Amino acid sequence: MATPKEMFHAKRAEVLIKNLTARHFGACYCATKEEALQKALSLIPEGSKVGWGGAMSAQEIGLLDALEAGNWNAVGRNTDGGVDVFITGANGLSLDGQMVNIDGLGNRVSAIIYGPKTVVVIAGMNKVMDTLEAAVQRARTVAAPINVQRLQKETPCAKTGVCYDCKHEDCICNHIVITRHSRPVGRIQFVLVGEDLGF
Repeated sequence: MATPKEMFHAKRAEVLIKNLTARHFGACYCATKEEALQKALSLIPEGSKVGWGGAMSAQEIGLLDALEAGNWNAVGRNTDGGVDVFITGANGLSLDGQMVNIDGLGNRVSAIIYGPKTVVVIAGMNKVMDTLEAAVQRARTVAAPINVQRLQKETPCAKTGVCYDCKHEDCICNHIVITRHSRPVGRIQFVLVGEDLGF
């Protein structure tokens, strides 16, 4: 029998999938990391050239290792002029179906916006907020300060754990992108996972 938390995630995912679909995204829900891995692999044609940005959620479900070991041309972060499929996560999702991502250099968000034929977003339900404003706040005050720890930057939030509107040279909040719709229809595919993933 499902736990209360599992039921909560599944019911919120139903609402989110309806709203993502209305915005022309593809979306599915997987209760576990193992299910999410199999679903994500099914979205990536074998032999395709696959790249990724800072995709901690994809790494946590085992997707990046599977791509490198399998029948794909996995180029990782070292893309050389474009890929067929780009793998990423989300720093925040609003329940009405909008995705928020923060980027330091812009390489990750630029690939989400334009270039790869398909974008696969792996997102744990811990990324889902009730409103767009809350999703942006989550990206700024949770995801970014944790990521600067991972990247060993010297920003104010790395020292205090608290987000500042900093202008530090190591700032990773240089590009804050809200993706409201998928164009063409279905280009961006969400694999929502009923577990906490990423930052």
